[in-house]
Amino acid sequence: MERAHSLLLSEAACSQLAEHQRPQFIFEWLTRLKELLPVTDRVDIKQNQRRLIEQLSGVLIGSPGPPTRWLLAHCVALLYRLGDPIAASLFVDRCHDIIRSKDDSPSGLPTRLAAIACLGALFEQLGRMLFGSFKDTLTSLLKAMKSAESQGRYEIMLSLEKILRGLGASAVPCHRDVYKAARACLTDRSMAVRCAAAECLLELQREATFLWTSELENVATLCFRAFEGSNYSVRVSVAKLLGTLLAAAVEPRQPTATQGRVSRRYWATNANGIKIP
Repeated sequence: MERAHSLLLSEAACSQLAEHQRPQFIFEWLTRLKELLPVTDRVDIKQNQRRLIEQLSGVLIGSPGPPTRWLLAHCVALLYRLGDPIAASLFVDRCHDIIRSKDDSPSGLPTRLAAIACLGALFEQLGRMLFGSFKDTLTSLLKAMKSAESQGRYEIMLSLEKILRGLGASAVPCHRDVYKAARACLTDRSMAVRCAAAECLLELQREATFLWTSELENVATLCFRAFEGSNYSVRVSVAKLLGTLLAAAVEPRQPTATQGRVSRRYWATNANGIKIP
């Protein structure tokens, strides 16, 4: 119970600190929370979950910086996965509202970026449990992409990569929409956005066979364009993407989810001595 109690942010101690000291205090709390959640009893997590979500929501709307927002996203997703995941859709809806808001104040951008990061982490951890929110999430992210600055495009690409990883084959109906967004970002003026787009496409090709069939030539052309004026990180990421797609084109393979089903069927039938037709 002592460990469970230490999960909560000490608001009294935080309020006594000077304004410039609070971000570090919150960052250290999130770091500790990330370490404590996996080793805390699930019953204790559930008992403290509501209060923890309130405190994490306070951090979300408090304009967190990059390291803090990534830690925040990880802790939120971990909390819902290890605790009660039922209310996760409510947190997703709150992130949607933040992303759609027209707040142009200096504090608005960090909050939107944190909400985008939280969406990616939640879908990565909970996967198909959040499938009902997937279309709304994708619509919100792609709409935000149209007016986003480089930081926003970068976070959206990272988030889409995690969403694809979490949903697997369930995201197939929206693969083309994700492809169009990532394709545009692959030649972005920001090197970080190019890297994130390459990683997103690399995750997409696990299930989207069109990337190494009908769209192979177009993607290859984009990859060579992405090399222009790039840095080392971009060259490594794009080269890995291009190499993976070319290898898949030479030796066609089935999507990851289908491959798993075929493999299980093979062993099941052979264990019973039945030949596969």
